Amino acid sequence: MEEENNTVLTEFILIGYSGRPKTRIAMIVLFIIVYSVTLVGNGLIILVTTTDPRLHNPMYFFLSNLSFLDIGYSTSSIPQCIVNLLVDKPTMSFTMCYFQMSTGVYLATTECFLLAIMAYDRYIAISSPLHYMLIMSKRFCILLAAGTWASGIFLGIVPTYALPARFCRDNMIDHISCELKAVMKLVCSDTFLSQLVMFFTAGLTLLGPFAFILFSYLRIIVAILRIHSAGGRLKAFSTCASHLTVVTIYYGTFMFSYLKPQTKNTRELDKVTSLFYGVVTPMLNPLIYTLRNQEVLGALKRLVGKKAK
Repeated sequence: MEEENNTVLTEFILIGYSGRPKTRIAMIVLFIIVYSVTLVGNGLIILVTTTDPRLHNPMYFFLSNLSFLDIGYSTSSIPQCIVNLLVDKPTMSFTMCYFQMSTGVYLATTECFLLAIMAYDRYIAISSPLHYMLIMSKRFCILLAAGTWASGIFLGIVPTYALPARFCRDNMIDHISCELKAVMKLVCSDTFLSQLVMFFTAGLTLLGPFAFILFSYLRIIVAILRIHSAGGRLKAFSTCASHLTVVTIYYGTFMFSYLKPQTKNTRELDKVTSLFYGVVTPMLNPLIYTLRNQEVLGALKRLVGKKAK
């Protein structure tokens, strides 16, 4: 028995939707559509924010970082998910599975901190409009962006590989991708410590930036209330509406998934929730920022106008 338990695991079998061919076909079509919209939407935002001089300010610099991150997030999971859905019992090598899992954790962690930085940017823009460009200088924005990308390494990748993950004979993952929680359920060594580390890092990654976002928006509300004209208050709040919508969707699904008690009855719900924040959210972000932002819409119209000529 001990010899069997010490057998080196070389691959995982992803059985998330095994035996459900109709569901898999529907999901393949959905994933292709979602991935295409994600690439086009986020790609357009990166294009207009880098080529249009009117959008060369801190807010759109961070937005382009978010779009680049969402493209990477989707690419790290959706193409492989489509491949996995083509067969009834797909397999992934241990190395490939861990690489996909750590990449997803890294990008998700980075997005949490990036959204917090974007909240800080909106706070400075509304509370200190005259000193906004001085405070949010180009050098400072680059340092903030670099810090968010580095945070994913220390709070995402390092804890993932530092966990004492020794796997037993069971190599079947109840998912269509190597999602962190699904993989960690197969760990048979020091499970308590693994769960404790995962809960701590998830709490720090989610609750830390989320608390900072709440604090920033409380300050933003105070600053908006000090504006005398109703039109000025509405304009100030409209600059935050897109970011606030993205934060609500992203943090809402993430917290629901990682901070709720885990039971056998929540497996299907866990799969749906993880697919939502890993697949749907990167598609929604550019739509939210485009539809609710007149400056981005204007930049897109100018870009289309130039192409037409």
